[in-house]
Formats: sequence, C-alpha cells, structure tokens
Amino acid sequence: MPQEHHSTPIQLIDMVFPGDANHHGTLFGGVALAHMDKVAFLAASRHGRAAFVTASSEKIDFAAPARIGDMVEVTGHVVRVGRKSLDVEVELIAEAPVSGERRLCTRGRFTLVAVGSEDPLPPMAEPVPQNAARPLRMVDMIFPNQTNHYGTLYGGDALCMMGKAAFIASTREARAVMAMAASDRIDFRSPIREGEMVELTAEVRMTGRSSVRIGVNLRAEDLISGERRHAATALFTMVSVNEYGRAKPIANVK
Repeated sequence: MPQEHHSTPIQLIDMVFPGDANHHGTLFGGVALAHMDKVAFLAASRHGRAAFVTASSEKIDFAAPARIGDMVEVTGHVVRVGRKSLDVEVELIAEAPVSGERRLCTRGRFTLVAVGSEDPLPPMAEPVPQNAARPLRMVDMIFPNQTNHYGTLYGGDALCMMGKAAFIASTREARAVMAMAASDRIDFRSPIREGEMVELTAEVRMTGRSSVRIGVNLRAEDLISGERRHAATALFTMVSVNEYGRAKPIANVK
C-alpha cells in the first residue's frame, strides 16, 4: 500500500445564504457535501493533472452547524496517492464574520480515480510551508451555467466572485458588517473557459477609519495541462456599516 503523505491544501470559501439553508437556518448537509466533493476534485486534479471521478467517501459526521450569514471555509489536501487513485482529506469550518468564532463542522476523506489515461499518478510532493500572513486565497470551478455562448465565463459572474473575495477579506480585516462602497477599477485580461479552475487572491491595500480597500486578482488554471493565466484584476472599497446602513468606524483597526 502506498505511504501516506500530506500536500499543499486547496481552499474554497463561500457564504451561507438563505437558499443554502434548511428551515432551522443552518446549511443543508447536501450543500456541505457538494462543497467538500468539489474541493476534493480540485485538489486531486491539481495533483494528478488528469480527469478524475469520485469513487467513494468515508463516513462523514456533522459535529456543528453552519448558520445563515456564516462563512464556510472548505480545505482539502491529498493524503495518499496510488497508481490510479488518490485520497483527499477535506474539512469544513464555519466562521462567524463579525466575531471571528470558528467551528469545525465536519471532515471527511474522499477517494477519487483518474480515468481516460493509463499513466500512473505522480508521487506526493513535499508540502509547501504555509505563511499565516499570506493574502486570502480561494478557488472555484467554472460550470456550463456560468458561461456565455462562447463557452467562457460571464463578466458578471467574474465580478461576483471578485466581490465575494473582497467582502471576505475586508470582513476578516475589520471584523465588522461590510458593504461595497465602490468598484474602483476592473481590468479583464483573459477569458476563462468552462471546466477551468479559478483562483482568487484578495489582499488588503489600505485600512482607514471606516473603510478597507481590497485588491483582487483572478487567475484561471487548466486542470489537465496546469497552464495558468492572469484573467482579471479589481480594486474595491468596502465600508463598515451600522444597522441603518450608514458608515461607522472600524473598532479595531490593525
């Protein structure tokens, strides 16, 4: 049996909206499992550079709920590689945006199998040390319902992804209720095709009395070839607001 190792994790971050929740106001289990399976697929594809299908998952227990308004952080990393299959360990953590309280909701192990190629999967790589101060990084995948008649991502959906990244980064910086005040500049550099992975990097550029400026870069990645392209860049101004939607000072400016 191949020896188990650990590799660089891949991370998806999303918000829990009412349409993702049950009548208790907590995230549907099926939505959580879909997030986890997507992350497992992306982690496997980035490692193996092959077409993968999910073969199985071990028992998954839900230890805590994710509530409407929470952020969910889903992280996966490859922990075993065989000749044609590999295992990805995935954990889902809920985070309260304002308080920063984090809860481990569930974790699981997914087995994925490479199809359409007889080549063996590459061995595990050495893990890359993670810097706690690094910019926010989050991934997603482009599906057919997000593309136009050319088979490329709608500009509006790209803006939605970048705006979400700016919201999450500014919320973690300010630990306040944040709203978008301005989209200062957006440059589209390359189309993003159906089936590609997108990686968003969001970085705090400036923190003021009640506002945070966030720079967001969006890169596209072909999951088979590994080719990466800088697809878009944006700059957003996010503002801390009170219950009436008016700007209020950020309590703990870093």
